[in-house]
Amino acid sequence: MISRVAFIINPNSSKGQYEPFLKEINQRIDQPTVLISRTKEDTERFISENWEHIDIFVAAGGDGTISSIAQQLVNSEKILAVYPMGSGNGFARENGFNTNLKKLIEKLQKGNSKKIDTVKINDYFCINVSGVGLDSTVAHNFEKTSRGFFNYIKTTVKTYFQFKSVEVSFSDSHFKNFSGSYMMLNIANTRQFGNNAYIAPQAMIDDGKIDLALVKKFPFWYSPIFACQLFTKKLRGNRYIKYLCTEKIEINASSDLWHIDGDAVSISSPVSIKVSKQSLRILQ
Repeated sequence: MISRVAFIINPNSSKGQYEPFLKEINQRIDQPTVLISRTKEDTERFISENWEHIDIFVAAGGDGTISSIAQQLVNSEKILAVYPMGSGNGFARENGFNTNLKKLIEKLQKGNSKKIDTVKINDYFCINVSGVGLDSTVAHNFEKTSRGFFNYIKTTVKTYFQFKSVEVSFSDSHFKNFSGSYMMLNIANTRQFGNNAYIAPQAMIDDGKIDLALVKKFPFWYSPIFACQLFTKKLRGNRYIKYLCTEKIEINASSDLWHIDGDAVSISSPVSIKVSKQSLRILQ
């Protein structure tokens, strides 16, 4: 028996092919509470209207969709669950969510949860990985494509040859020595971008800290080596990358093109980054 559970579906995820998921929900659950969300305002209104009689909100979409729903549940006893329908599904992969609806329903019936950290980046809310540099420029360019993993790779390669490093400086005296030119600066709450690409293999989602990955630009011929280490969790020790671990930090970047959990945004410096410890409950 499933009760006090609501499903919020982004119809643009999974290339708009959400109908099979919706059909399966209706087959497995009697009169499910479902929203096909067209806008963030739809989601916010739905959560507000159902706050008193829903305990678990299931986000069906990519990391951006999950993040927008999680933001409404933060610092409450409400529980976030995930049915991954995005391109990379980094947050879902890191937290044991997959497309097996039967297993998800079993978890929903048990209702077990755990607390994880979230991150504030100026006024933006982050649950997975955000950053500035090559990957954020790719995110902005990727939004102009039909999406998908291979389009992402194609966009990344094309962007690489046009990209100029970002100048980054740190306000805190403890980190001033790390100021310099970087291809990417990534803020990692979890270990991966998505598609099992582990930019910060040592990151933990509940340790009260963020891991900053500072990546120097490397020659194109080195890309296969970097990619191999990225997908095999072996980037620590790579000569082109440095890691910082902290609870909060302020930076200045020469680019305003950022991504928050994969969604392209514009953020002007200075940029304040801070962990909100144990601030979100997720289904376990």
